[in-house]
Amino acid sequence: MGVKIVRLEDMSGIAITFVVLAIILGIGGTILTSVQDSQTIDGVAYNATGEGLDSITEFSEWLPTLAIIVVSAVVIGVIGFFYTRNR
Repeated sequence: MGVKIVRLEDMSGIAITFVVLAIILGIGGTILTSVQDSQTIDGVAYNATGEGLDSITEFSEWLPTLAIIVVSAVVIGVIGFFYTRNR
């Protein structure tokens, strides 16, 4: 089992993934808000869309942390590359 080193070329794909994810979460939140506004307060559909909005909000709050983890993995990969190359 080998370790795959994340290359700098992979960053563009990773960045696009974050952009698409943010767009999907934003559009999903907009749709859920629109649906919830047309429902009876405290009805099943209203509560379900509220839970969906809470979930999207929670997931969205993790995006910066995920970005830090990905960038850290790239930095560690670059350091590892130079370390093994200079040995």
